[in-house]
Amino acid sequence: MIYLGTDIVEVRRIKETINLKKDKFLNRIFTQEEIKYCESKRAPAIHFAGRFAGKEAIKKAILSSGLLKRISMKDIEIISVKNIPRVSIQSLNNYIELSISHIEDFATATAIIMK
Repeated sequence: MIYLGTDIVEVRRIKETINLKKDKFLNRIFTQEEIKYCESKRAPAIHFAGRFAGKEAIKKAILSSGLLKRISMKDIEIISVKNIPRVSIQSLNNYIELSISHIEDFATATAIIMK
């Protein structure tokens, strides 16, 4: 079986949330490795938005598959390997593919789980 999740996020919304809630928001959603990666970029908000969309897409795919009944955003880690997003979830051994795209105003992501 194949399960799909997709999401789109306004970069402005993520940037405003980071400006208002900074560490509280970042530490609730992202791992330290993800924060370090995004903050190393010229435009961190775009990368945070991409990761946020990625986590939402992964969450939608996982929940629609029935593999888990719930999962937090922080349980999902998106790392970059040679500029390719890779998904790490400790409680899940299934194969997940993720694609993230972003422009100045929007970030989008699509996740596929092969069960």
